[in-house]
Amino acid sequence: MRWEGRRQSQNVEDRRSAGQQALVGGGLLTLVIMVVMMFLGVDPMKLMQVAPELAGGPGPQARQGKPVDDEMGRFIKTVLADNEDVWTRVFPAAFGKRFVPTRLVMFTGRVQSGCGVADAGAGPFYCPLDKTVYIDPVFYSELKRRFGAPGDFAQAYVIAHEIGHHIQNQLGISGQVQSQRQRLSERAYNQLSVRMELQADYLAGVWARHMAQYAGILDEEDIREAVNAAAAIGDDRIQKQAQGYVVPDAFTHGSSEQRVRWFLYGLKTEDPGTILRRMDEAFERDQP
Repeated sequence: MRWEGRRQSQNVEDRRSAGQQALVGGGLLTLVIMVVMMFLGVDPMKLMQVAPELAGGPGPQARQGKPVDDEMGRFIKTVLADNEDVWTRVFPAAFGKRFVPTRLVMFTGRVQSGCGVADAGAGPFYCPLDKTVYIDPVFYSELKRRFGAPGDFAQAYVIAHEIGHHIQNQLGISGQVQSQRQRLSERAYNQLSVRMELQADYLAGVWARHMAQYAGILDEEDIREAVNAAAAIGDDRIQKQAQGYVVPDAFTHGSSEQRVRWFLYGLKTEDPGTILRRMDEAFERDQP
């Protein structure tokens, strides 16, 4: 991915030099968060059902720290700017609304978000309450070392997936899914969660198409990196690695095959004005 020398987003807050944040709310809240949060793309609205005290909004002002001027920070700012540029063009044509950019917070160890305190072990996540993406860049080392998914576009895919959740929040999809929480069984709600995550993968693919076709900064190797990353963080692969067996009813993000398929489906979408309709139709038959 040719990212150097291009625009960097101003919507990035760097808290890395502040170190690990002091936990707010005590050990029980921490335990709840650590148990419930899933790797990559946590569902904060579901967390609120487990720990309602999180719904009260952000806690005390987090220590800001001094921004770190390094290659990783510049990379993340550039990728966020790329997402802003693409969705500022695509969003009005596709959905008839103005795209409102999200913020992104880089942190180290733990962070206070609008959805509560999060540990870096949960992976990158989007909080709909403060409309912010949170990421500890150390996650990328784990993506490479533990999951065998190296490459700068693998890293960019992770950010684009979280921006997909921001788009869902703007469209009211997140709220619609959350409204079903008390009406459905855990298994049925997990299926809705999987649909949300695959939709975010789809939107990441739409973004990748525009970066390849119009910005001209991607090649086939970049796409392979993103596909590899999507496959590496499928629920089946993570469960197999963690516990030695797979429980499909417990999936919350989708299998490796599903995540790859939906990213590639987004990559094939040509007309931005049909994005929402195509998503709905394709989800109904669960295949491109």
